[in-house]
Amino acid sequence: MAVAAAAALVATGCSPGSGPGGDGELAGVELSVAAKWTGAEEEGFRAVLDEFESQTGATVSYESTGEDTGAYLGPKIEAGEPPDIAALPQPGLVDEYAERGDLMPLGGEAATNLEEQYADYWQQLGSSDGDTYGVLVKAAHKSLVWYRPDAFDEAGVQEPTTWDEMVDTTSSTLSNAGITPFAMCGASGWTLTDWFENVYLSEAGADSYDQLANGELAWTDDSVVRSLETLADVWGEDSLMVGGQDGAVQTDFPSCVSQVYGQDEAAMVVEADFVAAPAREAGATVGEDAVAFPFPAVGEDPPVVVAGDIAVAMTENEGVDELMAYLSSAEAQELWAEQGGYLSANSEVATDAYGDEFTQELAQTVLDAGEEVRYDLSDQVPSAFGATEGSGMWAILQDFLRDPSDPEATAEELEQAASGD
Repeated sequence: MAVAAAAALVATGCSPGSGPGGDGELAGVELSVAAKWTGAEEEGFRAVLDEFESQTGATVSYESTGEDTGAYLGPKIEAGEPPDIAALPQPGLVDEYAERGDLMPLGGEAATNLEEQYADYWQQLGSSDGDTYGVLVKAAHKSLVWYRPDAFDEAGVQEPTTWDEMVDTTSSTLSNAGITPFAMCGASGWTLTDWFENVYLSEAGADSYDQLANGELAWTDDSVVRSLETLADVWGEDSLMVGGQDGAVQTDFPSCVSQVYGQDEAAMVVEADFVAAPAREAGATVGEDAVAFPFPAVGEDPPVVVAGDIAVAMTENEGVDELMAYLSSAEAQELWAEQGGYLSANSEVATDAYGDEFTQELAQTVLDAGEEVRYDLSDQVPSAFGATEGSGMWAILQDFLRDPSDPEATAEELEQAASGD
C-alpha cells in the first residue's frame, strides 16, 4: 500500500506536503465533506482524505449523512451551513439542488478530469439542465447475488443463471439441506428497490425501465404488477429468508451481510459490489469464500443496474476546488481501490489497484457496460419518492415485503406516491 501511494505521488509530480494546491498552500484551511458512507466504506474514504491532508496541509472533516442524504442536507442548507463538498447518491438530488442554486458549477482540474477520464455516460450523471456540477467518485455494480461457496457445495447446487432456477432449484435445494437461502436487508429500504429494479429491467426491458424512471409510464402498468408478482416468489415465502418476513424487514444493511458471512445463517444476499467491505469485516476472503454471481435473468437477458455517489461542491471556500480535483483523479481513486469495497468509473484507474481478481473483474464490467446498462431507478426519480426513509418506494416495498399478497394494491400505492398524492 505504502509503495503504491508513493509511486502515485511520483507519477503526478507531487511529494508529501505538495498536492493539488501546491507546496503546503492549504495549511490552515479547514474543509468539510458529507457522504452516506459508514463502517468499512467510511474507513476507505478517510484514507483518501488523509492522503489529501498529507499532500496539502489542509484539514478535512467527514460526517456521515446516514441513508437519507436529502434529510441530512436539507436543514444544513436552510441554515446556510452546507458542507463544502457532498457526495450525492442520487442524480435526482443533483437536479433538485442545482435548480435551487445550492451547487457550484464544476470547473478547473476537476472538470478536466471528468472530460478526459470518464466515458460520456458517467459524465452526464453529474449534470443538470446542460450544466455540469459533479463527478461520480464512487460507482456501484448493483446486479449481484453474493453467496457462500461452502453452503452451495454442501447443498450440491451451482450458480443459477435464471430467476426460475434460483427460486425453484437453488433455493429449494438449499432449504432441503437445512440452509436458509436468503438474508434480506429490508430495514434498509433502498435494498428492496434494488431487488425491484433488477427484476423489472430484466423482465420489462430497458425501454419500459426508462419510461418508468422518467414518469412516462404509470406505476399501475401491468409490467410493474408483474414484477411485483415475481418478487413475491421469494418475498412471499418465509422459509426462504432468515427470520421470515418479520426478520427480513427488521434487518438492515450491513447486518444482512453478516448473516451470510460470519454467522452462516443464510447462503445468499442480493446487493452491490460494496458487500465486499462488510464481508471482509466478518472474516471472509473476497474471491474465495465470499463470491457473487450476476443477478439472474428474469426475462431474456440478465440485468445490469449501476449506481454511485456524485461529488458536488456546495461552497466556494478555499480548498474546495483542490479537493474536488483530487477526489476526481485516478490517483485518489486508486488509493481508494486499495482499501477495498470500492469501484471506480474513472477509465485511468489501473485494474491492478484493486486487491483481488474478483473485484478487478467487477471494475472492468462497470467500465465496459454497454447500452443496456441502466442507472438505479430509485436514484433517478425525485428523492421524496425514491430515496426517503419511511416514505415512497422504500416504505411501500417494505410493506410489500411484510405482505406481498396484493401486487395491484402496491402498484397503486407506488403510483400515488410517485404523483405526490
